[in-house]
Amino acid sequence: MNTIIHKPSTSPNHPSSLFPQISRCKTTRHLKQIHAHFIKTGQIHHPLAAAELLKFLTLSTQREIKYARKFFSQIHHPNCFSWNTIIRALADSDDNDLFHVNSLEALLYFSHMLTDGLVEPNKFTFPCVLKACAKLARIEEGKQLHGFVVKLGLVSDEFVRSNLVRVYVMCGAMKDARVLFYQTRLEGNVVLWNVMIDGYVRMGDLRASRELFDSMPNKSVVSWNVMISGCAQNGHFKEAIEMFHDMQLGDVSPNYVTLVSVLPAISRLGAIELGKWVHLFAEKNEIEIDDVLGSALIDMYSKCGNIDKAVQVFEGIRNKKNPITWSAIIGGLAMHGRARDALDHFWRMQQAGVTPSDVVYIGVLSACSHAGLVEEGRSVYYHMVNVAGLLPRIEHYGCMVDLLGRAGCLEEAEQLILNMPIKPDDVILKALLGACKMHGNIEMGERIAKILMGWYPHDSGSYVALSNMFASEGNWEGVVKVRLKMKELDIRKDPGCSWIELDGVIHEFLVEDDSHPRAEGIHSMLEEMSDRLRSVGYRPNTTQVLLNMDEKEKQSALHYHSEKIAIAFGLISTKPQTPLQIVKNLRVCEDCHSSIKLVSKIYNRKIIVRDRKRFHHFENGSCSCMDYW
Repeated sequence: MNTIIHKPSTSPNHPSSLFPQISRCKTTRHLKQIHAHFIKTGQIHHPLAAAELLKFLTLSTQREIKYARKFFSQIHHPNCFSWNTIIRALADSDDNDLFHVNSLEALLYFSHMLTDGLVEPNKFTFPCVLKACAKLARIEEGKQLHGFVVKLGLVSDEFVRSNLVRVYVMCGAMKDARVLFYQTRLEGNVVLWNVMIDGYVRMGDLRASRELFDSMPNKSVVSWNVMISGCAQNGHFKEAIEMFHDMQLGDVSPNYVTLVSVLPAISRLGAIELGKWVHLFAEKNEIEIDDVLGSALIDMYSKCGNIDKAVQVFEGIRNKKNPITWSAIIGGLAMHGRARDALDHFWRMQQAGVTPSDVVYIGVLSACSHAGLVEEGRSVYYHMVNVAGLLPRIEHYGCMVDLLGRAGCLEEAEQLILNMPIKPDDVILKALLGACKMHGNIEMGERIAKILMGWYPHDSGSYVALSNMFASEGNWEGVVKVRLKMKELDIRKDPGCSWIELDGVIHEFLVEDDSHPRAEGIHSMLEEMSDRLRSVGYRPNTTQVLLNMDEKEKQSALHYHSEKIAIAFGLISTKPQTPLQIVKNLRVCEDCHSSIKLVSKIYNRKIIVRDRKRFHHFENGSCSCMDYW
C-alpha cells in the first residue's frame, strides 16, 4: 500500500514560494550549488529552506539518500516535516539489496526523533514508520507503535490505521489485523481490503481470502490479481482460471500483472486456447511482452505442448539479458526432449554475455537426462561447478542421479548420493528407485525403498514403487506385504488423472471413470480403439498391471487408464485430423505409450501427452522421446 504523502500548502509561507530556486532545480549538481549558496548567505539555517533541500534530495527523481543523510545530520533543529521526509525516503526505498537496512534505519531515525524530544510525531510520521516496520515484519515494534498511536489520538486516521493493519498482516497476525480492519469500517478503502486479502493468501487461507473478496463492495484490478495469483501459487489452478473468467465478466480489465499471474495456472492445466487468448490480449492492448511476461508465455506454450511457438516468443523478446528468459526456453526444450536445442541455447546464452543461473543448469541437465546424453550432462555439471563456480543444489544432484540412473549407471548414481554434502531428498531417492525398477535391480531398489519408507513413512511413492518392482518379478507375496503395510498406515496411492481442454473447457478423467456426460460415447470409442489396435497386431502389455489377476482382467484394467479415456473423448469430440493434447498427473505407463503410438497412426492424429516428467509427441506411429523416458 502506498503511504500517504504530506502535501504542504501552497501558502506564501511554504518553502517552494520562499525559495523558488529549489523548486526550479533539475539536477543534483545544481542543487549542490544552491546548497553552497545557502551556506554562504546563511539561509541554510532557515528551517523551511533545509526542509525543501532535504525534500529534493530524498523524493525527487534525482534522489541522493547518502547525501540526504549527511545533510540531515547538519540540520540543527529539524522540524517535523524534515523528520518525516528522511523517514519516508528510507521506508519507501525500493532498493532490493538495501531494503532491510533502509527500513531498519527508518525505525532508528524515528527513535532519534523521539529521543530528541523537540518535535512530536504526527499523522504523517506513522504511515512511514509503520511501513518500515511491516517490511521488516517486526511485530513487537508494531504493537508498540500501535500503543503510541492510540496515546496520541491518531488511531482514527484512515492512513495510520491502514498501515497498522498492514503491519499485522505482514507479521502473519491475521486475527489482530482482522479486528483492526473491522473496527476501521472503511468500506471504500479498496487498498485496505486488498491488504487483508493478500494477508490471508500469504497464510495459505484461500477460503478466508475468498470470503473477504466476495464481500468487497468495490473490487480493483489489484483485488483480482491477488486472488488469481494466490490460487495459482497455492496449487488451485482451476480456481485461478475461473477467477480470471469471472474478472472478464465484470468491468475490470486485466493488466500486465493479471496476465503474469494467470499464465502459471494455464501452464499447469495445459489450457492452450486460453493461453493463446492471453497472448493475443497482450498484443491487442499494447501490453509490452518484456522478459517477465515473455518468460511466462514461453513457459505456457512449452507446458501446453507448442514448443515451436515458445521458441517464436523467445526470439521476439528484445531484451534477453534476464536469465529467467533463457531458463524458460531451455526448460521448455528439455521438457520436449529437444536436448540438442537446449544445449545450443545454453551456449548462445553465454555468447550473449548472460551468466547462467543455477536454474538454467537444472534445465540443461534435465535435457541431457531426457535424451540420455550422459557425457554431455557430466560436462555441463563440471562447467557449473568448476567454471561458473556454483555450488550444486539438491535439484542439480537430482538431475545427475536421474541422468545416470536412466542410462543404467546405477552404482555411480548411488555413489553420487552417498557422497553428497547435503542430505538427499525424496525426489532424488525416487529417481534412483525408478531407475532400479527400469533396469531390474531389485536388490538396490529394495534398499532405497526402505530408506524412503523410514524417512517419509506416509509418502505413497516408495511403497507403490517397491510393490511394482515385486509385481514385475511375480513376487506376489512381497506385493501383499507392502500393500498390507500401506493399509495399516492408511497410505493411499495417488489415482491416475488426465485432462483435455476442448473449446476452453477442461475435461478431467480418472482411471475407469464413467462419470462424464458423454460416458456412453467414450466407452464405445474405447471399444473401437481396442478392436482396431488388435487388428494391427497389438497385444496389451499386461506386465504393467501390477495386481494378481488373470490375463483378461489385466487387459481390461489397461483398457481404462485415464489418458486412454481422455483420448477417446477427444476422438469423439473433434473433427478428423485435429491434434489432441492430454495432460496426465503421473508418468505414462509402457502399455499406454505403445498403444498411443499406434492410435496416432490408425486415426491419423497428432497426440501430445504431457506426463509428470515430460512431453510425448505421438505422430504416425512413433513418439518424440524415441522410447527413452
